[in-house]
Amino acid sequence: MSNPTIAVLVPCYNEALTIAKVIDDFHTSLPEATVYVYDNNSSDGTSEIALAHGAVVVAEPRQGKGNVVRQMLRDIDADCYLMVDGDDTYPAEAAPALVAPILNGTADHVVGDRLSNGTYGEENKRAGHAFGNDLVRWLIKRLYGFDYNDVMTGYRAMSRAFVKTLPVLSEGFQIETELSIHAVDKRWRIVQIPIEYRDRPEGSVSKLDTIPDGIRVLRMIASLAKDYKPLPFFGILSFVSLAFCLLLGIPVITEFHVTGMVPRFPTAILALGLGILAVLFFVSGLILDTVVKGNRRQWELEVMRVWNERR
Repeated sequence: MSNPTIAVLVPCYNEALTIAKVIDDFHTSLPEATVYVYDNNSSDGTSEIALAHGAVVVAEPRQGKGNVVRQMLRDIDADCYLMVDGDDTYPAEAAPALVAPILNGTADHVVGDRLSNGTYGEENKRAGHAFGNDLVRWLIKRLYGFDYNDVMTGYRAMSRAFVKTLPVLSEGFQIETELSIHAVDKRWRIVQIPIEYRDRPEGSVSKLDTIPDGIRVLRMIASLAKDYKPLPFFGILSFVSLAFCLLLGIPVITEFHVTGMVPRFPTAILALGLGILAVLFFVSGLILDTVVKGNRRQWELEVMRVWNERR
C-alpha cells in the first residue's frame, strides 16, 4: 500500500484530564496519522483541549459510544483505522505494532489484548469487569468457535474494507462486542497483539456501568446470534420446546394407552402446543438461515467492491 492514510479514532466523553496526553502521544507514535476526536456532549472542555493539541474535533450529540463510533466510521475515509479510548489507559507506543498488520495486508482486524500479559488484572480493580470479559469470551468461543484473548478492549486497528462494510447497531459500550463478533462471523483475518494496560489516572472516572452495560452486552450477543446464526439459535428454542412437549406429553399418552382416557386434558393441549411451537421454531430457523446466506453473498460482493476501490 503506497502512501497509506491512517486515522486515529478517539471517541470522548468528559476526558479533559487525559485527552491532551493521548493526542500528543499518538502524534509522536504515528506522526503520519490524523487524530480525530469525536466529542459526545462533554461538559468539561474536552473539545477545546483536543482542538488546541492538533486533533480534528467533531461533535456527536447522540449519547453513547456506539453512536459515536458509527458516525466516525461513516465520516472518515482512510486506509487504516485505529480506535482508542481517550482515557490514557492504552499505550500509544503500541500503535505502530497494531497498524502494521493492516498496512502490510496480513490482517483486517487487530485486537489490542490487555489480558494475556496480566496487566489488566494488575491495574484494573473494578469488580465484575474481568468476570464480564471472561463470560463474553466464553460465549463467543461457544457460538463462533474463535478464542479471543480480550473481547472488551477499546484498542483496535481495522482495515478500510472492514470498516466500510460494517453495520454498527450498538448505541453504547456494546460496540467492542459487536466488532469482535462481526470479525469472526464474517471470517475476517484477526490478529491479537498483547499490549500494556494502565489504569485511569487519579481523578479520571470510568463511564462504564458494570451491571447495566454488562446486561446490554449479553443482549447484543443474543441479538447478533439470532441475526447471524438463526438455525442454531432457533434450533435450541425448538429443542427446548420439544423437550417440554415430551416431558408433559409422554405421561398423558401412557395414561391414555393404559386407561383409554385423557383425564389431564389441559396438559395434553399444552404439550400439543409446545410440539407445534417446536416445529415452528425449527422451520423459522431454516427459512432465516436461507435469508442470512443470501445476505452474506450480497455482503461478500460489497466487500469485493470496497476492496477494489483502493487498488
